[in-house]
Amino acid sequence: MEYTRPLYLAVLGLLLLGCSTPPTDAARILGILPSIGRSHYIIGAGLMKALLDAGHDVTVVSPYAMKDAPAGRHRDILLPDLAASHDVSGPDLFQYKNAPNLMVLYLVYSEIGPLTSEALLQHPKMVELMESGERFDAVIVESFASEVLYGLAEHFGAHLMVFSPFGASMWTNELVGTPYPYSYIPHTFLSYTNEMSFWQRFTNALVGHADKLYYRCVFLPQQEAMFRRFFPNAKLTFQQTLESVRLAFVNQHFSLSFPHPYAPNMIEIGGIQIQPPKKLPADIQRYIDEAPHGVIYFSMGSMLKGRNFPEDKRTAFVNVFRGLKENVIWKYENDSLPDKPPNVLIKSWMPQSDILAHPKVKLFITHGGLLGSTEGLHHGVPMVGIPIYGDQELNLARAERAGYGVKLDYDTLSEETITAAIRKVLNDASYAERAQLISKRYRDQPLGPAKTAVYWVEYVLRHGGAPQLHSPSVRLSFIEYNLLDVYAVMAAIALSVLIGMGAALRAVLRRLGVVKRKRQASQGSKKNK
Repeated sequence: MEYTRPLYLAVLGLLLLGCSTPPTDAARILGILPSIGRSHYIIGAGLMKALLDAGHDVTVVSPYAMKDAPAGRHRDILLPDLAASHDVSGPDLFQYKNAPNLMVLYLVYSEIGPLTSEALLQHPKMVELMESGERFDAVIVESFASEVLYGLAEHFGAHLMVFSPFGASMWTNELVGTPYPYSYIPHTFLSYTNEMSFWQRFTNALVGHADKLYYRCVFLPQQEAMFRRFFPNAKLTFQQTLESVRLAFVNQHFSLSFPHPYAPNMIEIGGIQIQPPKKLPADIQRYIDEAPHGVIYFSMGSMLKGRNFPEDKRTAFVNVFRGLKENVIWKYENDSLPDKPPNVLIKSWMPQSDILAHPKVKLFITHGGLLGSTEGLHHGVPMVGIPIYGDQELNLARAERAGYGVKLDYDTLSEETITAAIRKVLNDASYAERAQLISKRYRDQPLGPAKTAVYWVEYVLRHGGAPQLHSPSVRLSFIEYNLLDVYAVMAAIALSVLIGMGAALRAVLRRLGVVKRKRQASQGSKKNK
């Protein structure tokens, strides 16, 4: 009996501990990842994998197949034709380098978002799923000019959640009521940091308000028309659907960018795609191991193609790499590279995060996409960046300000500018030290992005949509949210008081004038007598 009592108490303690957080049964999750950008897909796939690893059943609708997914609880509904024109031989996106940022944003609103959403909703496989009568517990949709797709949550009887591949973008903030002060939060498509000059704040506010005006007055009405066409039997209105978002995940972390005010149901999951390093392919492993002076990794991401560099810029890189003592691994989408130096290894696909994890990798040459930047910082690798479009300017502005990277201007790329940037980062130890410091800060998280995402999804499911997280600001008009009606009444009251005081003062002055005139008249009459 003396020995069984401690065992009994231990078992009871474990049971009570287990009851402290109510368990969540395996949920049915539908992930809608329509973007043709593979980097966007990778973020969504990281979120889906986290839910799979937590024991949930996950169905993913996407142009791309999910790799290394556990069998039995995962289903891909593949729509490869959505991304057929964006494979290795895809379009040359360097053409957008000199396009105004607002024009690129306009393309997102007018073409990329709506056309992708419409193609997905009209696809025979998606139509079949929608007509199947299946039900899900949660529908998770990429927030990228895709508001019409939010109607899928009500259609499948599910809670609506979204994820943003850019971080806290305006169209994601609007869904949950996250504040977006233009005084210190730069617009996603501007190359500013959180410390702006007067004219930067002026431009930031102007672009931000113009973006919001177009979004609300032009884009959302177009999305609402599509919503009525594809969801004619919806009980919720389009506006109510937007207000029904339970969670918004953002591909961001404060240690990698800067502090941002968030609504309670906006959750940072920056780096959710990063897995523990895997064993590298034998040829890449050998190439890195045998590099006596370390390795430089060069990739322009999944959408931009190294093969599409103009000949003069490609030749500049080749000549610079030939003169380096370091080995270079270049994500290059052709089988051959003209005049390739012996210290350069090219491949059309690279296990990027696993390469960056190798201690011999000393520098990351990148386009500055958020996915690659996060992976580089996770592994503490300094950067040289060549931004082309979108948020790349913003990400590399952060890199320069934080001291872990150098930004190169694409238009002035030459052997001299490339060499100077590489040598600056490699010869100044502060760049590597700063990258490693930020890596240390980023890794210091209580749960990590994957477990954090799972916790909040399960929290919402446990608590019936968790209305306690929802900000009432999403139901306020622009006038109400900005207190314009309150300030107008205050101004009217103040004006009324001033007018009243003025009238009273004039009455007093008139009265004093009358008294004075009477007194003067009285005194005049006395003199005449």
